[in-house]
Amino acid sequence: MKEHLIELIEQNKFAQVKNTIVQMNEVDIATFLEELERPKLLMVFRLLPKEIAADVFSYFSYEMQAYIVESITDKETESILDLLFLDDVVDLIEEVPSNVVKKVLKNTDLERRALINQFLQYPEDSAGSIMTVEYVDLKASMTVKEALYHIKKTGVDKATINTCYVTDSRRMLEGVISIHKLILSDDDEIVGELMDRQFIYAHTLEDRESTAALFKKYDLLSIPVVDNEKRLVGIVTIDDIVDVIDLETTEDMQIMAAMQPSEEEYLKTSVWNLSKHRIMWLMILMFTAIVTGSIIKKYNNLLESALILSTFIPMLMDTGGNSGAQSSTLVIRGLALGEIETKDVLKVIWKELRVGLLVGFALSVVNFLRLLLISRVDLMIALAVCFSLYCTVVLAKLIGGFLPILARKLKLDPAIMAGPLITTIVDVCSLTIFFNISSKLLNI
Repeated sequence: MKEHLIELIEQNKFAQVKNTIVQMNEVDIATFLEELERPKLLMVFRLLPKEIAADVFSYFSYEMQAYIVESITDKETESILDLLFLDDVVDLIEEVPSNVVKKVLKNTDLERRALINQFLQYPEDSAGSIMTVEYVDLKASMTVKEALYHIKKTGVDKATINTCYVTDSRRMLEGVISIHKLILSDDDEIVGELMDRQFIYAHTLEDRESTAALFKKYDLLSIPVVDNEKRLVGIVTIDDIVDVIDLETTEDMQIMAAMQPSEEEYLKTSVWNLSKHRIMWLMILMFTAIVTGSIIKKYNNLLESALILSTFIPMLMDTGGNSGAQSSTLVIRGLALGEIETKDVLKVIWKELRVGLLVGFALSVVNFLRLLLISRVDLMIALAVCFSLYCTVVLAKLIGGFLPILARKLKLDPAIMAGPLITTIVDVCSLTIFFNISSKLLNI
């Protein structure tokens, strides 16, 4: 298909290009167009009917959207913006250069511009920032017949018609009702008697991650968003929540890898920005590693007296770091999914203690046998190494389970207590344990 379209474009057979491309899915059209040279992309984009063009535009990258807006006329810009959902317009304005923003606002009517300004005032991570105002609103006094007629009349411009929202004259949210229930009900039944008055909703200033958790918990496709007075101001749909989950997951992965979060694509991020996001954390971890070095320096006499002890340091530090990382990863995931709360800290510690005792015992026994039977190490040295290993694993499990919960309690992102940071903390603890146990058992 793509090869055929490219061939038609090269031959300037644009009538055939239009007839072929309009049969494709809008996402596939956007993907195909982004692969073309920009002059050809613009040429083909202008062939699309305005309804399809608006849908395709919404699937372009922000960079490509900016190029399109800069390249087309004011009239073309206005026709696209009129068909875009408000949340997509707001996202566009937040991401494109100022000259593009000016052109977008210039070709937006006063009422919509006021709504855009209102949306831009919501915090970036709030439910209000990702909601849309294109929803179906009904009145409790409507009959099912009137409600269905209203949906048919206005639903084409709405983000979803699966769930309808019942409001009063002051836009106070009174209930919700599904299109499924309306279709299966008699025409003369009253919406107010059929609607569900027990419904899930989010506040405009509620964290978007918390809103995503509601979708997961209640298997929602959309959720109403209300202000402090419980007036309906918009809805959040599942497609926006998928984007939120993707962004939050990416952010957590970056934090866990000791980097500042960035929403830019890797290949589109400059070397300077990539470096800037990494340097600070690496600097912090580098200086914390100095503590490790000072501990080793403190026990120089011990290492000089039993040089073989130094060969076990990497194994102890790596095993401790890996053990802590395992626990922190599971606890961070549990916190993110709402499976673990800060009040569960004692339960987590108790569980990780038992896990640490079992895992530490297994690793120590295997290592003890290896040292005696294969490496032929002195018995006391083997005991010192294995007992240190046992204590390190237990402590690492406790640290890995506790620190993410502490971070959440301090209103920090639990993800910072993962990977390199946990490893650094555990390294300090493992060395301290190892040298103290060795000096006692070896009488050095």
